[in-house]
Amino acid sequence: MTPVATGFAMGTEFAIHTEGLTKRFGSQLAVDGVDLRVPVGSVFGFLGPNGSGKTTTIRLLLGLASATSGQIEVLGKRIPEDLRMVLPEVGALVEGPGFYPYLSGAANLHRLDTADGHATSATRRVRVQTALERVGLSHAAGKKVKAYSLGMKQRLGIANALLTPRRLLVLDEPTNGLDPQGTREVRSLIRSLAAEGTTVFVSSHLLAEIEQVCTDAAVMSVGRLVAQGTIAELRGVGGARVRLESPDRDLAIAVFSRFGMTVAEPGADATELIAAFGEKEPDPEVMVAALVDARVRVRSFTVDRPSLEQRFVDLTGEGFDVAG
Repeated sequence: MTPVATGFAMGTEFAIHTEGLTKRFGSQLAVDGVDLRVPVGSVFGFLGPNGSGKTTTIRLLLGLASATSGQIEVLGKRIPEDLRMVLPEVGALVEGPGFYPYLSGAANLHRLDTADGHATSATRRVRVQTALERVGLSHAAGKKVKAYSLGMKQRLGIANALLTPRRLLVLDEPTNGLDPQGTREVRSLIRSLAAEGTTVFVSSHLLAEIEQVCTDAAVMSVGRLVAQGTIAELRGVGGARVRLESPDRDLAIAVFSRFGMTVAEPGADATELIAAFGEKEPDPEVMVAALVDARVRVRSFTVDRPSLEQRFVDLTGEGFDVAG
């Protein structure tokens, strides 16, 4: 059983909350002291290179593996102590879907729904049809799963997770094997679920998926959590720079100083300035108006922000698949 630490307080602000979560396999440290905070109602991206400990962490959260040490709370309940109370409210697709290959997609969902002790048999057929429609598989409901593509199996796995209403949906690499159209459909599905109030936890090594659909994210590297926060925070708000082209260098520097900015480095030529923001980042429109009021001749003005890709490479020392 996972030990309980003093000061680990349960609450409703996080759908997932861990402290010091650790998992060892013999001498190998797969998850190393992870303190994870997933806000209720967020679309939360769990990002990291393959082998960084993402799937092991998910297995610990769902009670599929036991932690070596640390504490876990899902939907305000302790794991594994309250697992039976939590699981009916959690839908999950982990390590790829597993189905009976000689049964149809609909028949597989019927069998899985029957195995759910909390599912009502009277509305089973409607639930299966609705789930298949939501993931765009109505046309293949009667086809045997052995004839499904990998992307279709992924969608069927998501349909299984959606057979009953869930407060939390955990998806491990949900766009694996999907073509661009299927990927867009899954993104749209995730957004619609979040709009309905479901917290969606998406594990992926695809940077574009996280950046396009998620509100918050965490970054894993070699079993450790190296960063977490909103997508804007992870991009490095406050690390942006202004690139100004003007012949009026001294006047521009004076304006920048009024905004708490400093000239970081000279530009490519004598008329270009690159200035770093201070603690507060003013609106670009306000800055340009101030420059014009000070009679600075503005030839060009741009705000350069660190890319999410570069931030993650800086954090992990490894590359990420950007487009998949």
